[in-house]
Amino acid sequence: MKHLILKLVLPLTLFSFIFVTKWSYVQVEDGPDEMLHGFPLPYRCPGWHTSLSTQYFLTEMAFDLLVYFLFWLILIYLVNRFVLVLKPHKFTVIVLWFVTALTLCLPVLLATMPDNMFITKRDFNYEEIDTGVQFMWESESKPDYYKYFPEKQPGK
Repeated sequence: MKHLILKLVLPLTLFSFIFVTKWSYVQVEDGPDEMLHGFPLPYRCPGWHTSLSTQYFLTEMAFDLLVYFLFWLILIYLVNRFVLVLKPHKFTVIVLWFVTALTLCLPVLLATMPDNMFITKRDFNYEEIDTGVQFMWESESKPDYYKYFPEKQPGK
């Protein structure tokens, strides 16, 4: 099982962590409405100190990575134990790591921008308004505020 962690579990964890995530449209307490990203806990949101920056919450990110890792570990363990013995070919492992590395390139590049903030733990409360699933290739778009709060629309 130890060899399967390095060959399958770790690349699948990183790939799925980047490839698909949950977005949450939230009303931040004493702040603007924002889009938070991450599953099961939001670990990323736009920065408030300057435009085009991002805030990363490291505790939440580590917890999310642990959840993804445990999911893939349990799934591969159960398949290996009860369905069929997994013996991944060297070519398959290389392709999987290559695709994972390519998938990680853009998020790592974006995370290394100097205006980004890395915070140990999220320090604000929020009320979740709407949620959805977002794949890596989908562009981020903020929902219409007045759809959720029509009474606050000017002129009405």
